[in-house]
Amino acid sequence: MLIGQRHGDGMDKIPVILLAAGQSRRMGGADKLIKEVDGIPLVRRSTEIAMTAGPVIVALPPRPHRRYDALADLDVLRVPIPEATEGMNASLRGALTHVAPDAPAAMVMLADLPELSSADLGAVLSARTEHPDHLIWRGATDSGKPGHPVLFDRSLFSQLSELTGDDGAQSVVRANKDKVHLESLPRQHALRDLDTREDWDDWHANRTL
Repeated sequence: MLIGQRHGDGMDKIPVILLAAGQSRRMGGADKLIKEVDGIPLVRRSTEIAMTAGPVIVALPPRPHRRYDALADLDVLRVPIPEATEGMNASLRGALTHVAPDAPAAMVMLADLPELSSADLGAVLSARTEHPDHLIWRGATDSGKPGHPVLFDRSLFSQLSELTGDDGAQSVVRANKDKVHLESLPRQHALRDLDTREDWDDWHANRTL
């Protein structure tokens, strides 16, 4: 299935690639994406937020895995990543094979950013229209540090498809640094991730609703 292709005179919404195939190695045996935020597994919560922006392609570990159960009834494309242990770029390559080559762009989003909101994704999507002379539109903290989500123009798909390792497309961003627009999002929304038990404890203790 290809996501984001043209239909007649229209266009499907820009697809969102949700990277959710990580191994949670720093969680001491727990799966960070199954841990709950507001009573919802984080992977499901992130997916539901991504669905407000466009059709969603979720990169997941090979089956069987509990993350599939968390997404069982959602209208998203689940893509198993056999090489998930390689890192984020294996997930990018696998998910991109399901993005239509005529999709105008694709948004890449991490699944472990609990503060990202539908409004944040909408702001980055709007930046593409407001700053059409760029090729990459990226969420940033309120102090200007770059983060997620990251929206890539279709002209960069071939470069993304050739990536290896775990740098999360940073080499593509660096190669096109003069064509990157940073869209300021509230506080630490673009960067706050939950990789360790300490991250979870600290976030819960200091969370502002």
